[in-house]
Amino acid sequence: MEARSPVEILAYTSDTGLAKTQRKTSAVLVLAFLAGAFIAFAAEGSNMAAHNLLAGTDTYGLGKTLAGVVFGTGLMLVVMAGGELFTGNTLIIVAALDRRVAVRKMLLNWLLVYAGNFLGCFCIAWMMTRTGLFNASDGLLGGITIKIAASKTVLPFSTAVILGVMCNWLVCLAVWASYGAKDIAGKALIIFFVICLFVISGFEHSIANMYYIPAGILAKQNPQWLAMSHVPAEQLDGLNWINFIVKNLIPVTLGNIVGGAGMVGFLYWFSLGKRKKAD
Repeated sequence: MEARSPVEILAYTSDTGLAKTQRKTSAVLVLAFLAGAFIAFAAEGSNMAAHNLLAGTDTYGLGKTLAGVVFGTGLMLVVMAGGELFTGNTLIIVAALDRRVAVRKMLLNWLLVYAGNFLGCFCIAWMMTRTGLFNASDGLLGGITIKIAASKTVLPFSTAVILGVMCNWLVCLAVWASYGAKDIAGKALIIFFVICLFVISGFEHSIANMYYIPAGILAKQNPQWLAMSHVPAEQLDGLNWINFIVKNLIPVTLGNIVGGAGMVGFLYWFSLGKRKKAD
């Protein structure tokens, strides 16, 4: 299989970042909506596949592994079918460091894509609560959906930030490495293993959480699913829209920016950009 070298990946990433900031606003929003939906489909599918295993302490690790196997489909669709994903778009920092994209244009892209991703994720979360699919295993899937959401809204701020850093470090490495592959099979293989690692590890992805937590908040309204969640009352009280934003979305998003723009985009630009100029 043909592959780009790391220096070539850096140049490709810069070109891609420039192209992303030159799209029309309407196109960016539509592609962001699609990307959010792709990630949400991956999230609900991974929960469906693994919910029985996630419910048990002895099988929890196996459940996370099965969820990781399924979840990579979301990023594969974003990269190969086309989509604008906020976490991956933190790599636009490379084009900004190359002075090909103004910082305000990069930030505007992030804002538009973030909003579009939320709409796509919420759309799938809303539809899932109305399909009856959360009744799977006598409502256990609905219960696990609530349990996952509740666990994400009780994280200490600093913990959520660090989990966000580690998550997007891996997600952007998956995107970065996929840029190195010149064929669909190569891209899929790279994304599969790296995203599987992120999910198994239990890191925090701001866009995936735009599905997980709203789905849990909406599912909480169903008494059967609520009973199957076995979540303590005080944690259930904390599962609300304010805590979704303040205790999860804000710190995880900050961590995702550091992990993607800092630990991948900046560090590769700093180490390979100088070599590229020297060559």
